Amino acid sequence: MANLNIDAKAQNTYDAIVIGSGISGGWAAKELTGKGLRTLVLERGRDVRHVTDYPTTMTQPWEFEHRGQLTKEVKDANPIISKCYAFYEGTQQFFVKDAEHPYIQEKPFDWIRGYQVGGKSLMWARQTQRWSDFDFEGPARDGFAVDWPIRYADLAPWYSYVERFAGITGNKDGLATLPDGEFLPPHEWNCVEKHFQQKVAGRYKDRHVIMGRAAHITKPQPIHLQQGRAQCQHRTICERGCPFGGYFSSNSSTIPWAARTGKMTLRPDSVVHSIIYDEQKGRATGVRIIDANTKQMQEFYARIIFLNAAALNSNLVLLNSTSHRFPNGLGNDSGVLGKYVAFHNYRAGISAQYDGNLDSTTDGRRPNGPYIPRFRNVYKQETDFLRGYAAGFSANRVSRSNQDGIGADLKQSLLNPELGGWSVGSHMMGETIPKETNYVALDANQKDPFGIPQLKISIAYDDNDDKMVKDYQEQMTEMFTAAGFTNIRVRDDRRNPGLDIHEMGGVRMGKDPKTSMLNKWNQLHAVKNVFVTDGSSMTSTSTQNPSLTYMAMSARSVDYAVKAMKKGLV
Repeated sequence: MANLNIDAKAQNTYDAIVIGSGISGGWAAKELTGKGLRTLVLERGRDVRHVTDYPTTMTQPWEFEHRGQLTKEVKDANPIISKCYAFYEGTQQFFVKDAEHPYIQEKPFDWIRGYQVGGKSLMWARQTQRWSDFDFEGPARDGFAVDWPIRYADLAPWYSYVERFAGITGNKDGLATLPDGEFLPPHEWNCVEKHFQQKVAGRYKDRHVIMGRAAHITKPQPIHLQQGRAQCQHRTICERGCPFGGYFSSNSSTIPWAARTGKMTLRPDSVVHSIIYDEQKGRATGVRIIDANTKQMQEFYARIIFLNAAALNSNLVLLNSTSHRFPNGLGNDSGVLGKYVAFHNYRAGISAQYDGNLDSTTDGRRPNGPYIPRFRNVYKQETDFLRGYAAGFSANRVSRSNQDGIGADLKQSLLNPELGGWSVGSHMMGETIPKETNYVALDANQKDPFGIPQLKISIAYDDNDDKMVKDYQEQMTEMFTAAGFTNIRVRDDRRNPGLDIHEMGGVRMGKDPKTSMLNKWNQLHAVKNVFVTDGSSMTSTSTQNPSLTYMAMSARSVDYAVKAMKKGLV
């Protein structure tokens, strides 16, 4: 019997385990297997294979039973997930259903999740901006959170490394606040977007309107063709899964690349319960999972573990990984685990009209748009709020079709719509301040369907966020007015935190083990063979979309971990 147990453990032992297969987990898997490590990738959701498991990717609007709309029954059953902009009849299969994955809202929080191989990399918005030293130095300047243990120079080569593989489109804009990257040809502007860019440039020295940087292949390079990916077709239904691989996802890129090595074992339907800590060895030895189908617990073992379950779930796993050595969660000597969670503030927006350029209109589709990098509190503190915000921008010609009649008359009216003026708009992406009062914890009484404690979320806006919204509205109104836009309307929809889908922190990096969980290599201070490279590791949020930074951190951390492992340091 003892020999059987030894054999079973040997069969379940790998060089490395990656928890999660989304953007950061996919990169960890690619890098670990590429360096020769037998790697087990644990995914709590079902398997989703590239192309094969995108059931609606070629579905035409009229082929949907409800023409793409959500039914009242679906909305009533999913009051949280149905708020997400990307959740509709063609994408329901990639989002969790509210009742199946409960959590506790101590304060209102809309937790948007996608549990499957690839995670949310299938449905993400694909914006990929580098962070700058202004972002990494933010906490040191104003004293909120703790100082980052890294700076831009530490990540710059890794940004380049992941950009070349993923395929990022953009312009070389030469901005200190938004470093340039390894770009494929940029997307084109329309005439009103260009008009706005020129008006802003003529009026402000510190404000810039640039074309967004996005994870779309505008001109395939050999490395993309080797992945089996093709040029983006600008279909703008990316969240259904792209059969061309035109945008970056784990499913089309990193996971298949890792599989080709023969070193990856992918195990979907594996809900991670906790990380196993060996008191005598002083290290993590493996991972406990609950099989989603059988509900049976199993254990897998490895020398190094990468935790990439997405920000709040990674907090949950560590909080649930208790032992005599770590009664409050694995590696939690500092007591900060689950605390200082932050997010992006998407509450505010602005819209207007423009009566110029009536000799032009838009044509075709584009999965990207202009972007306004942060310009507030960059070189000095100039407002009554801390940090700043970035913004998106869009301009489209309004068209109206007479839909009366049938047959040829209706066809002609649809093909020759009446054109109105231009509609312009912008949305805000503000940096929120990490605070101890914004936290997640395990509930002592309520369990999820797998017997794991439910996550209790207590995250809210503060006065700093309100002031930032007000300033965004004032500044964008001024910029829109300067551009000649009319009928300007600002909004604050007061959406719940979480709907931004950019939650970060709880397992933050830092220089001091007394005030942080991770060191500069995304390595737990107290458990040297556990690495965390997803959103939970973030010390602050900046204003940029964070996914590119997760990719770069994951590649950098694996490089360190494998070298350290060979030296016997982990």
